[in-house]
Amino acid sequence: MGQLIERVGPCQLDQAQQAGDLLASLSRAIIFQQLSTKAATSIYRKFLGLYPGIPTAVDILHTPTDVLRSAGISRPKIAYLRDLAEKTLAELPSLEVLATLDDEAIIRALTQIKGIGRWSVQMLLIFRLHRWDVLPVDDLGVRAGICKVYGLEGLPDKKTVEKLGQNWRPYSTIATWYLWRSLEID
Repeated sequence: MGQLIERVGPCQLDQAQQAGDLLASLSRAIIFQQLSTKAATSIYRKFLGLYPGIPTAVDILHTPTDVLRSAGISRPKIAYLRDLAEKTLAELPSLEVLATLDDEAIIRALTQIKGIGRWSVQMLLIFRLHRWDVLPVDDLGVRAGICKVYGLEGLPDKKTVEKLGQNWRPYSTIATWYLWRSLEID
């Protein structure tokens, strides 16, 4: 990791922070799931373009399916966005309230939303709540970065990632950022 840090330079994670409320952050997470960054960015821009400002839960619930589909959003993701909107109106805590909870409590609270899994919440923890000890062990980029940096034959399993991650505590988020950057360099 030391050689990687020297090669990449100072961590610039603070420049990748997201803005917006919980609905905006989780909507983005849903749209970005299982897509390349380029494709997801295009779809997300089209989604935002459907509304005069930042979409509200009511906006999402009142947007016809065919309009959301025209932005490139799949039917399952439309269902996830609508569940998120309904739960936002009914019961979800604000980002301010979530910020007072520990990571696992936040994961438990938000994974009750259809389409929001542990990885999506971990991205929220990293990019929106600025938590410094998050290691998304199931993230393909993290696993591929470990494979590259440590010269492994194949992608490490979850236990291997967790074991290596013990060395990075309490700054696993920064290690995660460097592992992602490792995939961008030769």
